[in-house]
Amino acid sequence: MAVRSGEIVDPDRPAGGYVYGPVPSRRLGRSLGVDLVPYKTCTYDCVYCQLGRTTCKTIERREYVSIDAVLAELERKLAVAKRPDYVGLAGSGEPTLNSGIGRLITALKALTDVPIAVITNGSLLWSEQVRGELAAADLVLPSLDAGDEQMFERVNRPDPTIKFDMMVDGLAAFAARFRGETWLEVMLLAGLTDSAAEVEKIAASARVISPTCVQLNTASRPAVEDFAHPSSRERMAALARSFSGPVDIIGGFVADADRADAADAAADAAADAEILALLARRPCSAHDIAAGLGLHTLHVVKHLDLLLAARQIRTISSGEKTYYAPAAPGETPPS
Repeated sequence: MAVRSGEIVDPDRPAGGYVYGPVPSRRLGRSLGVDLVPYKTCTYDCVYCQLGRTTCKTIERREYVSIDAVLAELERKLAVAKRPDYVGLAGSGEPTLNSGIGRLITALKALTDVPIAVITNGSLLWSEQVRGELAAADLVLPSLDAGDEQMFERVNRPDPTIKFDMMVDGLAAFAARFRGETWLEVMLLAGLTDSAAEVEKIAASARVISPTCVQLNTASRPAVEDFAHPSSRERMAALARSFSGPVDIIGGFVADADRADAADAAADAAADAEILALLARRPCSAHDIAAGLGLHTLHVVKHLDLLLAARQIRTISSGEKTYYAPAAPGETPPS
């Protein structure tokens, strides 16, 4: 990655490629995504991440990508795209690492009345400054994947300066004063964090945090580590009883034909066709597809989800990387 005027320049990001979608989201409906950091710049290196290993693990906050450029792109996109359900600040790493996130949220509030969601791992909410910067958002979706320091280190592999207790205390401090909603995502992994004992520890921390609701999720996409296996929906339903307050079990996104217009459907079909044509030539990773087609990596991941569900493609693992290829001969789509 090159550096220009204090900004990291990601050579694989399409020109101006800070905004992507709207794309289908299992949690936010049709979300207009905003990427505020270069690819895999994060405070964690989670074993279940679908984007691969973290290449820049850090807690250093700065304006990794230009907030002015992001705002200009958002203004153009919002003027022509069908109204999304949310503008989602997320992306290729941890969005709160961008020191301009507060300025972006404030400016977005003046630009649109579309609700603003921040999808964060919550690792920096121990900082009063970060908590203040997110205060104007409508919805914040932090993560809690472990119930103690040992499992936190094993699953999230955080920057060494981030400790479990400080992370939980930061989540609790934020949820206590935030005027919007806090949806706490808990990632359950089979044989790792979905035992009754581990979940009870996670649930105890969730009670301290006291979010608006808890959302149980699992590894639905190919993970960076082959031991990060998905937990079954039946298992998650049984474990949901350990948590206090509202609990949702996150399922697959199903497009609502009444809400998707012809332009959305045509654009989605065109992207699917481009991806399938590329994979017909050679297996590719999600990052390879994004670079080859000039699309955002997270946009590609959403399309790969749907193509996998339709059994039009399959995955191939090689070392720590996951590649995608056309479905095996004889494999038929679900009826």
